Amino acid sequence: MLSRRQFIAHGVAAGAGAAMLARRARADEIPPIVRPKLNAPRAQRPDQTFASVVTPNGVAMPFRMNDGVKEFHIVAEAIECEFAPGMNVKCWGYNGLTPGPTIECVQGDRVRLFVTNRLEEHTSIHWHGLFIPCGMDGVGGLTQPQIRPGETWLYEFTIPEQHGTFMYHPHADEMTQMAFGMMGFFIVHPKRQPSESANQDFAIMLHNWAVHPGTYRPDPAVMVDFNMWTFNSRVFPGTEHLVARTGDRVRIRFGNLSMWNHPIHVHGHAWRVVATDGGQIEPAGQWPETTVLVPVGTTRDVEFIADNPGDWALHCHMSHHTMNAMAHNIANTTGVDQTGLSDKISALLPGYMPMGRDGMAEMQDMAMHMPGPKNTLPMMMGEGQFGNIEMGGMFTVLKVRDDLASYDDPGWYRFPEGSVARRVTTSDVPHQRDQMLMDDMPKHNSGS
Repeated sequence: MLSRRQFIAHGVAAGAGAAMLARRARADEIPPIVRPKLNAPRAQRPDQTFASVVTPNGVAMPFRMNDGVKEFHIVAEAIECEFAPGMNVKCWGYNGLTPGPTIECVQGDRVRLFVTNRLEEHTSIHWHGLFIPCGMDGVGGLTQPQIRPGETWLYEFTIPEQHGTFMYHPHADEMTQMAFGMMGFFIVHPKRQPSESANQDFAIMLHNWAVHPGTYRPDPAVMVDFNMWTFNSRVFPGTEHLVARTGDRVRIRFGNLSMWNHPIHVHGHAWRVVATDGGQIEPAGQWPETTVLVPVGTTRDVEFIADNPGDWALHCHMSHHTMNAMAHNIANTTGVDQTGLSDKISALLPGYMPMGRDGMAEMQDMAMHMPGPKNTLPMMMGEGQFGNIEMGGMFTVLKVRDDLASYDDPGWYRFPEGSVARRVTTSDVPHQRDQMLMDDMPKHNSGS
């Protein structure tokens, strides 16, 4: 087996004289720009040996074949992104999207990546986790000059003998460019597909934003006090649901280029962490859990069998990360009787509604009667078949069904008769009282 150093050297030699450094591209070699539509069907090439990754609320990066080389054209540009209906944010991204379209390759592929800068400042692009020649690593000022506005640069290398979930993002003015959403997945599929391949393969990028109420542009100077938390740059209820058939092997690839660690939790199932951006984990090193911690600057691949039908929550378990547009410097009014105070405030601010005395659950209903600032989502959102879900941010639903004609969203789960928790009625009380009395009676030895 080739060592990593030997493989990189072999890949460079196989490039038929290709330069070992990223360079400016010639106009005659640049592929056309393609900005794929979010609602476009997910095509699979007839010669493709792997199941395409599904990026919820996202798309795959288009490419063309040129003498056996996969050519991608990536465009860094200002965009507008809908976090959820009612909130559009002025972001930066790639090919019209944040996260950018997902790049998919196979071990050993020769790739040629053209990167055009349509920002007003310079940028670069780094292939996070890939073991490639240093001159292609994309660190502005260290391994290459910066990509100036209007320029197109070329990166060319052979995909190493590694496979898994990697990422691409700038290595120039990172504080601003990544805070504005410049990031994407770079998926490498194994040349030989495992005997137990995933039926559904999802990729979810975790990110945080500081979009102050009433504004449209993220604040890159914020270090910890973020108020929007996204799966693929969407907040609940704008997040696309994950759909699987009962018995499917499901893989979910999480990438984290935010500034917080995220414990991602699934209901109704246990998964195993099978890979990180550093490599695959042997089965003997895996263990079952229902929450995987995805640290900053890493990826985690989890796999599980979808063997429990229903609508299952999948979310970050840091409770503030499943809320929208939270303010963190307000007074704690829990247990405070605001009756007299609310009258005085209402005289100055008509329409004022006191809240928070008994908790914050009223926030979702209140938002229907007391709209907040423009372009600002309520803290709690989403309606299910039983009422308000009271979530936001990093929350979505895993929908597992016994019979599916397709992986389109099947709607809400139809619960079998008698399988849903219910409110206790008066007819239940006598039985419960009698049972409690029996439990309290002294136990006698039957042989005494």
